[in-house]
This record gives sequence, C-alpha cells and structure tokens, in this order.
Amino acid sequence: MSEKTNQIINEIKKVICGKDHVILLALAGMLSGGHVLIEDVPGVGKTTMALAFSKTMGLDYGRVQFTPDVLPSDITGFSVYDKVSQSMKYQPGSIFHNLFLADELNRASSRTQSALLEAMEEGQVTVDGNTYPLPVPFTVFATQNPSGASGTTLLPDSQMDRFAVRISMGYPSAADEKAMLESRKNGNNPMNLVQRISSAQELASMQNEVSQVFISEPLLDYIIALVSKTRVHKELERGASPRATLALSAMARAYAYLFHRNYVIPADVQAVFAPVMGHRLLLTAEAEVNEKRPEAVIREIIKSVAVPKV
Repeated sequence: MSEKTNQIINEIKKVICGKDHVILLALAGMLSGGHVLIEDVPGVGKTTMALAFSKTMGLDYGRVQFTPDVLPSDITGFSVYDKVSQSMKYQPGSIFHNLFLADELNRASSRTQSALLEAMEEGQVTVDGNTYPLPVPFTVFATQNPSGASGTTLLPDSQMDRFAVRISMGYPSAADEKAMLESRKNGNNPMNLVQRISSAQELASMQNEVSQVFISEPLLDYIIALVSKTRVHKELERGASPRATLALSAMARAYAYLFHRNYVIPADVQAVFAPVMGHRLLLTAEAEVNEKRPEAVIREIIKSVAVPKV
C-alpha cells in the first residue's frame, strides 16, 4: 500500500506549500504508530496540516483548543449518574478520535497535559477505575508555540518523550507564500480541493506493513550506537530513553516505506535521527551558556558513529 503515500502527500501539498520534508516526517510519524509534535510560531499552518491529514486519510478527527481552563475530564471523559439505569454512565471525552489535535498544548495546565499520557502510550484512558480503549488507529497531533511565548508552560519530560517526532513548519519562501496567495484568489479555500485517498482501516494496514520493514542487525547496532552516544555526550545533561530507541527504529522503517522500500538503509536512520531526538535531549548548563543547540550536538553524534555497510 506504500504507493498511496505519494497520493496522500500530494493532497496535503494542496494546502501546505513548500514544506515537502515536513509533510514527509509527519506522515512517517503516523505510519510508525507514533505521535507528532509541531512546534512553531502562530500562523504557519500547524493546524491546517493536521486537518488536511485527517481529511485525505479519511480519519475521524477531533480538536481541542488548549487553554488554562481546559480540564482533564474534557479530554478523557467523565461519569455521570443515569436516573434510568440508576447507575453511573460514562461520557467519552474529546480524545476518542483516530486523529486528535491538541492545539497549543503548552497553554494548558500540567494536570490537563498529563491527561494525555496514558492515551499516548497505551491507546486507552482510565476513568473512575474503568479502562476504555481508544479507536484504532490513534494518533495525536499536538501543536505548541515556542517556549517562552506569552501564556505558555513547558511540557513535562514524560510527555515530550511520548512524541515520536518533533517538526517545525518554518516560514515559507517568497515563492511559496505567493503560491499560497494565488490558491486563495476569489475566496477559494484549498482545503476544499483535498480529496480522500485512504481510510482509517487502510492506515492501520499501512502501519502493519511498516512494522514488517526489514532492519538488518548491523543497522540495529547502528541505531543503538547513535542513541548511546546521546547518553555519554559531554554537552548533554540527559540523553535519549529506550522509548526513543524504539521510536527511531519505527521512524526509520516508516521513512524507508515512504520511499517504497521494504528494508532500511543508513540514510533512513540519519534522516529521522534529529526529528526523533531533538526534543528529548537536555543540554548541560555550560552548553546553554555557550549557546549550543541540540541540533549541533546531533550532527556531531551522527559524524562520530561509523556507518555500517549494508
């Protein structure tokens, strides 16, 4: 089914101009069975991209605009007394969708943010001692404004680690911005041009195919060596977790799948290493004083680890 991925990408490009690699990484995140964090300033198309994915992939879509007054029960649901049955009845929360958009997640309270932890890791929510499974497939697209923006709070480390990939939209080039304006002439909405290409069931099938993409033993060792370097690097206070190792492996498989290969090559691992690791690494105080960026450390790590011949 990997041939469908080209069609999906082409549909997203109708509304997101000049961000082909960002679209590719977001789709890889979904195909890997992971969750996607989009971090950037307001107005660059974060929400639009999530909506376009849900439309072209035929996914049940839900969105919550996170603010300080959003409660955990708004997300996970709550129990209310039913007079007819004389018992407590569960009312599902807003998270029960194939694609859940947590818009501006870092504007919510820590308590509300934590309501997503079980859902993102285990595909279920627990309310009043009862566990309720989420739809399959299930993906969280979360957007956040850069740290320090007005009204934002840092996402907890445990939640950051649950995102398979973090991407940034960035500003469009002058040519892409002009194309954006052209596509909206006479009141046209490019979103109306987005066609449905697949379904939730087909996404689940693609995820299953991705999980079967072959990774050789030398490449597994390469992945482990890269992750291990993050744990001993002198400029990193904290390296990547074992969950990050799993995410890197899954993302490499998905990246290979998007190029219609049933096996992973070193270039796949290298292409997704920074988006998978960047939000998980914590710089030392000295590195921050020297204005070192995690991306620079990641480049050093890639250069320092020998590439296997496969």
